[in-house]
Amino acid sequence: MRGTLGFLAHRLLRALIALWLVSTVVFVVMRLSGDPVPLLLPPDAPRSEIFRVRTELGLDRPLPVQYATFLANVLRGDFGRSIHFREPAARVVLGYLPATFELGLAAFAFAVLVAVPIGVLSAARRNSLLDHAAMGVALVGQAAPTFFLGILFILLLSLKAGLLPTGGRGDWHHLVLPALTLGIFAMASIARLTRSAVLEVLRADFIRTARAKGLSERLVVAKHTLKNAAIPILTITGLQFGTLLGGAVVTETVFAWPGMGRLAIQSIYNRDYPVVQCTVFLSAVVFIAINFVIDLLYGLLDPRVRRA
Repeated sequence: MRGTLGFLAHRLLRALIALWLVSTVVFVVMRLSGDPVPLLLPPDAPRSEIFRVRTELGLDRPLPVQYATFLANVLRGDFGRSIHFREPAARVVLGYLPATFELGLAAFAFAVLVAVPIGVLSAARRNSLLDHAAMGVALVGQAAPTFFLGILFILLLSLKAGLLPTGGRGDWHHLVLPALTLGIFAMASIARLTRSAVLEVLRADFIRTARAKGLSERLVVAKHTLKNAAIPILTITGLQFGTLLGGAVVTETVFAWPGMGRLAIQSIYNRDYPVVQCTVFLSAVVFIAINFVIDLLYGLLDPRVRRA
């Protein structure tokens, strides 16, 4: 029990430190990007108006004071008011969050449901035509830029074939192309690592023993191999899920998908400090939470991790 509590406390401390580092980096980077006040006022605005707006936004105070205020507000869940939208930044970001989760979950489901079976079959039939074809497709999926795939799918499946809409958010038809585009890289990564993990287990002594007992290859893979290959597969799938949620900027831009990634790009152009800070912080929370859950699952799958 004590070992489990220590394991949880250690992982939680690491998560809090990571969030603090992310908050600090995004605060500094946004302050280096320039002053947002000129974007809010006409070029001929009087100095008194510029000073008033800077004071209203808290930009007249020294950077250490701004940083301390920022951290104190973050602890309360307050990221300030959006400079562009003129409402609380957290409310703005949370309004875009459902679209990002919808796209991320769809892309993740596609990636896992396709990649894990392909990886397992490729390992079980190593050096076969299926193995070479699957790994070739996976290599192309990892190498192809996301924006290129998105534009290609729009050209072929939307403009040429007329099967699916070119962008926007609506019913499930609007979700297919963005999810496919976003999920291909994750699918390729998961498939290749699944194959490697399964191959490593298939070389183990206990697998040779199971085969020597006369067990069928299907039973060897299903009963003995997958469980022992679960930790690396779990790692890559968890990391890919966090990446899909936090790294959908290009896909959301190509398909005009109203998610957090597109909001972040627009807010960077507008130098909307509060919205960018809230978006990055929330993405970091999701990513770190996923890693925290993965660590807990490690402990369940392998008690040696907890003791370590």
